[in-house]
Amino acid sequence: MKLENQRLCVEISELGAEVTRIYDKKNNAELLWEADPVYWKRHSPVLFPNVGKTYRNTVLINGTHYPTSQHGFARDSRFKCICEKADSVSFLLASSEETKEVYPFEFELVITYTLKEKSLCVRWEVRNPGEEDMYFTIGGHPAFRFAGKDEKKTDYILKFPGKDSLSYILIDPAEAAADPAKVYTLDLDGECCPVTEEMFENDALIFDDGQIEEVWLCHKDGTPYVGMKCEEFPNFGIWSVKDAPFVCLEPWMGRCDNVGFDQELSRKPDVNMAAPGESFSKEYEIIAGD
Repeated sequence: MKLENQRLCVEISELGAEVTRIYDKKNNAELLWEADPVYWKRHSPVLFPNVGKTYRNTVLINGTHYPTSQHGFARDSRFKCICEKADSVSFLLASSEETKEVYPFEFELVITYTLKEKSLCVRWEVRNPGEEDMYFTIGGHPAFRFAGKDEKKTDYILKFPGKDSLSYILIDPAEAAADPAKVYTLDLDGECCPVTEEMFENDALIFDDGQIEEVWLCHKDGTPYVGMKCEEFPNFGIWSVKDAPFVCLEPWMGRCDNVGFDQELSRKPDVNMAAPGESFSKEYEIIAGD
């Protein structure tokens, strides 16, 4: 599927309802990572019904343990295009007997992409057609590639408008879960920090408590390259791979489990809930730079 206007050309696959291309015509720049498996085989997967890993790869729902996979099954599921307009397209993934083997709830996940001038709006709607409250986390994982063929992380900075510093936590590698007991500070200079290889030596930086509602990947001279607005998202991740020419900016509604979390999914911090017959919706925006 393709959406196009005077500024952007966007391509979306029915597999995972994943955006596979965002081309900025004005700056002649491919903004989205091309999924080269040498570094990372994806472009911008949708994370559902779990963001990141659950503790020890299981989730407890109504007294039963279910196996989970990192970032959930939606990213590897085939969606159905249910609405196509000149400036927007919507995709649907519905629960099935197969999904109920690992996630017992009935659900309909609708993802809508809307092109507006120099931005792409991503909207998630999670509907509950079942008869019990359903719980889930959901997130975005777009990878933004560097503009120049030979550019490196040190050619870029991150800008967090209105922020002096941010606090973050990391994944405990031995437990493959977040460790909220160890909090680190990301110091900013003029709302900015450099992008470095060392930044990602311990996997993703995890920002809780709704700290990040706007972030920009900028050239090191401060020129905005690509940005994101994600108001009232409780969690946010920033991630890359060693020597990879991209940075992922990840808005999350809920995140991976903390070390030792073994309670019911309904008690997970920042979990989302949709009551029977109700729906949950959230959106964020990807914006091309000047």
